[in-house]
Amino acid sequence: MDIHEYQAKERFRSVGIPVPPGPGVGTPEEAEIAAEEYGGTVVIKAQVHSGGRGKAGGVKLAKHAIEARDYASQILGKDINGFSGL
Repeated sequence: MDIHEYQAKERFRSVGIPVPPGPGVGTPEEAEIAAEEYGGTVVIKAQVHSGGRGKAGGVKLAKHAIEARDYASQILGKDINGFSGL
């Protein structure tokens, strides 16, 4: 099955398998709002069909909402191992 991480989490949730909280977002502004609502450190991850996202700059730890927005802005559309980050 070739699906993104956020899609797998949705499927797991739908059948009662516990997964860490966190919405999928599509814009830097959505990332900022989600981080603000969550509070604390959040992980911004590119959703691409490729391993090595972290090494390619597609996974970032944001300590506050503004940082989450900035990281999402950097990651969205970035080429990660030949794929464009969602």
